[in-house]
Amino acid sequence: MSDLPIHAVLPDLLTALRDQTSAVLIAPPGAGKTTAVAPALLGEAWCSGTVILLSPRRVAARAAAERMAELLGEKPGETVGYLTRLDSKRSAKTRILVVTEAIFVAQICDDPELRGVSAVLFDEAHERHLDSDLGLALALESQAVLRDDLRICVMSATIDGARFARLLGEGASVIESAGKAYPLAIRWLGASPDKRTEEAMASAILAAWRDEEGDILAFLPGVREIERTKERLVERLPDVPILPLHGQVEPAGQRAAIRRDPQGRRRLVLATAIAETSLTLDGVSVVVDAGLSRRAEFDLAAGVSHLVTVRASRAAAAQRAGRAARQGPGVAYRLWEEAAHAGRAEFDPPEITTVDLAPLTLSLAQWGAGDPQAMPWLDCPPDAALAAARRRLQALDALDRDGRITERGRQIASLPMDPAQAAMVLFGAEHRAAQDAAGLALLMQERGLGGRGEDLAQRLARWQGDRSPRAQASRKLAEGWARRAQKMIGAGVGEAPPLGVLLAMALPDNVARRRDPSGENWLSAGGRGYILDPVSPLASAEWLVIGDAQGQAKGARIMAGIALSDDDVDQWLGERMERRSLLRWNEGEGRVEARLERRLGAITLASGPDGKPDAAAVTALLVGKAKERLSLLLPPVLMARAQYAGLDALSPERLADDADEWLAPLLQGRRDLNLSKAALTDALLARLDWNDRQRLDKLAPREFTSPAGTNHPIDYAHEGGPAVEVRVQALFGLDRHPIIGGTPLLLLLTSPAGRPIQATRDLAGFWRGSWRDVVKDMKGRYPKHRWPDEPWNEAPSLKTRNAFDNSRR
Repeated sequence: MSDLPIHAVLPDLLTALRDQTSAVLIAPPGAGKTTAVAPALLGEAWCSGTVILLSPRRVAARAAAERMAELLGEKPGETVGYLTRLDSKRSAKTRILVVTEAIFVAQICDDPELRGVSAVLFDEAHERHLDSDLGLALALESQAVLRDDLRICVMSATIDGARFARLLGEGASVIESAGKAYPLAIRWLGASPDKRTEEAMASAILAAWRDEEGDILAFLPGVREIERTKERLVERLPDVPILPLHGQVEPAGQRAAIRRDPQGRRRLVLATAIAETSLTLDGVSVVVDAGLSRRAEFDLAAGVSHLVTVRASRAAAAQRAGRAARQGPGVAYRLWEEAAHAGRAEFDPPEITTVDLAPLTLSLAQWGAGDPQAMPWLDCPPDAALAAARRRLQALDALDRDGRITERGRQIASLPMDPAQAAMVLFGAEHRAAQDAAGLALLMQERGLGGRGEDLAQRLARWQGDRSPRAQASRKLAEGWARRAQKMIGAGVGEAPPLGVLLAMALPDNVARRRDPSGENWLSAGGRGYILDPVSPLASAEWLVIGDAQGQAKGARIMAGIALSDDDVDQWLGERMERRSLLRWNEGEGRVEARLERRLGAITLASGPDGKPDAAAVTALLVGKAKERLSLLLPPVLMARAQYAGLDALSPERLADDADEWLAPLLQGRRDLNLSKAALTDALLARLDWNDRQRLDKLAPREFTSPAGTNHPIDYAHEGGPAVEVRVQALFGLDRHPIIGGTPLLLLLTSPAGRPIQATRDLAGFWRGSWRDVVKDMKGRYPKHRWPDEPWNEAPSLKTRNAFDNSRR
């Protein structure tokens, strides 16, 4: 195999790693980097320990180790070994260990010095998995602080070498391999929106089978699409080996998909993105690509992860197509239009920006990283996602208030699973149910174990009775987790909790209650709505703990769960229930209503009137409502005067800002906003100091006193400015127009009967002008009253002419 393209640049890479401790290797698919680099390092003087090769997937890790062992003429577990979750081969002779990225993160967290390790190789780094980014950050920190002799090499076909080199530090070399250039033809089949994915793929595969030669590799988004596509092809291609390739396939089945058919038959491999990189499928010269990817995304608001199906990026499509031209000329069929290809994302987003960061946050706390953002990242984790992860870990007692790892957190971190699942296993160990809890954790991680169906309890029972190699290997793994947890906890106490209670310890927000008789609609303690198929065996349950759901926002569909009884909820989840007084504003009655509720998160268990609600809370709600309608509550006369006088202390803005200070005392002990205007006026006037009171009374007096001694309220809200309504006889003897705050007062003159006569801002002009016309009209209507020719010389009085004359005698 010395003709592999990678061998042309291996001397440069070896030289770089002798002179420096870090390097970046860019090599196209098929160049041989995965299987050639690690063995080449074993002869270096600095390489006295183990070379760890990180692989993004278990299938790829096992295949890489087996291929390297084959090239050395050995079996896996001798010089070359591998370590994955459900399968491992290694011995005291092992110098090269291929591990999955998550296992490496656990290893370096347990042993930051990486004792006995000479080099760490990050293969397929372009995929940017969370554990790959985290593992690289931790390795770089270990290299900088503890192990200046540790070699780190980042390897990929499509990464930005210069960017990685900057992350690795000054002096890191970037070495590129040309690779083999076999011709690759692209056939654009176009999209078929009226067809299901499996229907369109079956048609495309049959066309490729008819028109091309060589084995076919077809990319589908998930296991269900693979199985449905296979169902459609079995009848049409009865004698063809149709081999699935995904994480749920047992190792023997995965090996069969990777290697040529032993009988020399033409094969068809149906794969997920697991075959996108790292693997070379021997004999494949045709790729059929649905153009779809399925990945996990974390819903920050709901606090749950869900799988989403998206269009594959251009980089992913290039990797997939390249599988066809690894060993010779190939062809790739794409189920989308060429014109639409440029509209796809260039790369898939790095997982650190899209997935749940609770595992990363706990690992960093275990590592002792005070500031996660200060770690060496290509892309920093989002602050909001880190904060949400810290809150969830604190709820599990894994972190203290300052974000430091607790003893419980160290126990959780020592179990190789999501922190919430680890907390469930530890709870199970405390209550004599470690084995069941570990089994549930494994079912949540390994899709397909125990078959299908929404009922996780049924799946657990089927898995426990399954005698397949995969089931047996997974049970051994779960038993190991249970033993490890029990060793940490010691002997359990009390009765074993039901399975649903165990799951509730991992997913407390996913405890849900039925909302309708059919069992179709559910409300979770976390406040989300869920939908369940009414024919599901879980639909008759009153309570569920939801283990998996697909879909965002409202109406996510329940894919897996366990039933709970009312007694289970009362007995085991009682400590999580809370009694609280719920206050709400009844718009129809205009008052605060108080109810006392018993709740499990967002689920109301019981509700009734609260006769003694928190008085301060009621007042606070009333103040809030008052602010919303402050303009309707405030006494209009006083507010108009204050505005005219320019008093900032009584401006609506200041009054709203200071409502807790002046309004709250008036609302204490009340349930409504029916305050008297007099009480409001007194409270507002009390806010004014002596100077403001003088200014208010001087610039905006409340009343106008006429020459006749009558008092008349001044309307400061009048559209014509300050105005007062007054009988014209009350103004006799006044020849100078009254002024208010520097503005002539608008006089709304009325007859003895109170009917409008005229409005004026110039009383002297009125007397000497239109008064004569008024007299002509009024004298006949009100002959008993005085209508003098020179009213400014008359004594003011509202009395009739005779009464006035008699009073003068």
